[in-house]
Amino acid sequence: QVQLVESGGGSVQAGGRLTLSCVVSEYTYSRSCMGWFRQAEGKEREGIAVIDTGDSITTYGDSVKGRFTISHDNAKNTLSLEMFSLKPEDTAVYYCALQRGFCYTYKAIQDPANFEHWGQGTQVTVSS
Repeated sequence: QVQLVESGGGSVQAGGRLTLSCVVSEYTYSRSCMGWFRQAEGKEREGIAVIDTGDSITTYGDSVKGRFTISHDNAKNTLSLEMFSLKPEDTAVYYCALQRGFCYTYKAIQDPANFEHWGQGTQVTVSS
């Protein structure tokens, strides 16, 4: 069974940085569509960044564009999210997700329901 395990969340002051990691296990296909989503209290889940691991094409949500960077290490089967210039409004539970095979990342970021596998989430709290 595919498992995704996130780490790297925590508390940071505004303007700070954090890096989230998501280790994937038991996934036997060579290509996937992977993404980071977040959900703040009382709000809907929001697509942050998506990458197609086959061609490394990425799409970012408007709220994080230019501040966050998504990457995937095929050898380590690890998805990362580097977050810079963090703001209090970035406070949320962050989830990594995986969709088997190819994806159009600009579509995938808008439709979390198409992601078949999810991590347990990691809390990010940004204080002002």
